[in-house]
Amino acid sequence: MPRLILFNKPYDVLTQFTDREAGRATLADYVPVPGVYPAGRLDRDSEGLLVLTDDGPLIARIAQPRHKLAKVYWAQVEGIPTDQALGNLRRGVILKDGPTLPAGAEQMAEPDWLWPRDPPIRWRAAIPTAWLKLTLQEGRNRQVRRMTAAVGLPTLRLIRWAVGDWSLEGLAPGQWREAAPVLGRRR
Repeated sequence: MPRLILFNKPYDVLTQFTDREAGRATLADYVPVPGVYPAGRLDRDSEGLLVLTDDGPLIARIAQPRHKLAKVYWAQVEGIPTDQALGNLRRGVILKDGPTLPAGAEQMAEPDWLWPRDPPIRWRAAIPTAWLKLTLQEGRNRQVRRMTAAVGLPTLRLIRWAVGDWSLEGLAPGQWREAAPVLGRRR
């Protein structure tokens, strides 16, 4: 039976098991499970749900945009979102590598249970921040950050909350658990 691991990737951890440069944290520092690989990536400066598995076809279904598997992100942005900015995200924005697909975009309250980031985001008294919930069905390099910047809301902190029906629920940063490798059911 295929293995599937849900991991809450902390900030400043590489989404790979080895590193050519010494001293950087990798998945090997947190997930002592041989033979599993990340299904998609999270940038080193992003946090949240990373799915790992030993099932190649499942990796493809999760990572390849043609499968349109929804991924939910929580982004703390600089500035206050306007209806126009949210509308632009919902319709899709033009990036240097072409237009994005429409995204789910709504303002949300900061989760009161959210762990602090280490190191904390930069804070400026004169510039307010807000939280957005964004749902994407594609996964370009640094896409959420580029989309929010395109509508005038630079991302300060980015957390992937869910991939398909799998979520971070119950996982603290650095923790992982096994889950059933079935898409389409809440796990």
